[in-house]
Amino acid sequence: MTVLEKIIQRAQASPKRIVLTEGEDARILQAAARLSTDKVADVTVVGNLDKVNATASDLGLSLGGVSVIDPSTSDLRESLAQLLQALRAKKGMTEEKAYELAGQPLWFANLLVKAGHQDGVVSGAVHTTGDVVRAAIQVIGVDKAFKMISSFFLMVLDQPHYPRQGSLVFSDCGLVIDPSAEQLAEIASAAANSYQAINDDPAKVAMLSFSTHGSASHPDVDKVIEATRLVKATRPELSIDGEVQLDAAIVPVIAASKIQNSEVKGEANVLVFPSLEAGNIAYKLVERFAGATAIGPLLQGLAQPANDLSRGCSADDVYYVAAVTVVQAQA
Repeated sequence: MTVLEKIIQRAQASPKRIVLTEGEDARILQAAARLSTDKVADVTVVGNLDKVNATASDLGLSLGGVSVIDPSTSDLRESLAQLLQALRAKKGMTEEKAYELAGQPLWFANLLVKAGHQDGVVSGAVHTTGDVVRAAIQVIGVDKAFKMISSFFLMVLDQPHYPRQGSLVFSDCGLVIDPSAEQLAEIASAAANSYQAINDDPAKVAMLSFSTHGSASHPDVDKVIEATRLVKATRPELSIDGEVQLDAAIVPVIAASKIQNSEVKGEANVLVFPSLEAGNIAYKLVERFAGATAIGPLLQGLAQPANDLSRGCSADDVYYVAAVTVVQAQA
C-alpha cells in the first residue's frame, strides 16, 4: 500500500468535518465530490450558492453529499461575526468590520473551525498564502505549545525507482524566511509533530547545514547547532542529529562514517532546513527531478488544522491536502 493510500485509509476510518473555502472554483468542487463519494471527509464548501451550483452543473458534478454554505446569507454569519469581534477586540475589531469579514468565504470558513462547526479548513486555490495564513492566525490562533506557525511539505516517495520508500517531511519551505535559532528549534519540534500525526512511526529529525558536527565554522552553522541544542533540551524523547549535511542525514553508511553516537543513523524522515531559501529549492528539486509527490504547503503550529494550497493546484492536490487535514484533525 502506498503512502497516499494509507493516508486515505486512515481518513476513511474516522472522517472529520472539513470546510473548503473556495467553493466556486472547479478544482475545489471536483475534490469535494470525490472526498464525499470516497467517504474521506464530511465536506462543506463555502461560496456564492448560485455560482457553486452553476459550476457544478457545468462540470456535471453531483454535490448530493456535500454541504454548501453561502456566508452572505448564512444564519451563522451573525454569531460568527460576534466571535470574531470578541477574538480581535483588543486589536480594534469593530462589530461592523467583524460582520463584513464574516461574510467573506475565507474568514467565514476559519470561523466555522474556531466555533467548532468544522474540524479543519483548506484554502489557497484562489487566495494568496499571506491571506490564508493571516486568517488562520487571527481566527484559529497559534497552538499554546508554540510561539509561531510554520509550514511543511509531505514528500511522498512511492515510485519503484526510489531507493527508499515512504514519506519525508521537509520544513520550513513556505513561510519563515530566515529563522533564528529559537525559531528553527520551534520549526523542528512542529515538524516532528507533523510527521508523527500523519505517519505511524516515530520522527527522526535532521537539522541540516553545510557542516556535519564541526566540519565547517560559520555563524550559519552556529545557528543550527544552537537550534539543535534547544530542541534536545525541550524534547529529549526525539531522535535528532544536528548540525548535519544532507548525505549524513539520509544515508546510513555516510552517517556511520561522519557522526559518532548518531541518534538518527542516516534514517531521517524529518528534514529541517536552515532557511526558507534552502527548503524551497530542495522540495522543488526533489519534486521536479526525482518525481516525488509534494503535498503542501501544510501549516503547523496552529491550534486547529488549517492548510494552504498552491494557486496552481490540481483537484488531486486538493483531495490529498484535505485527506491530510482529516488525519491531522484525528490526531
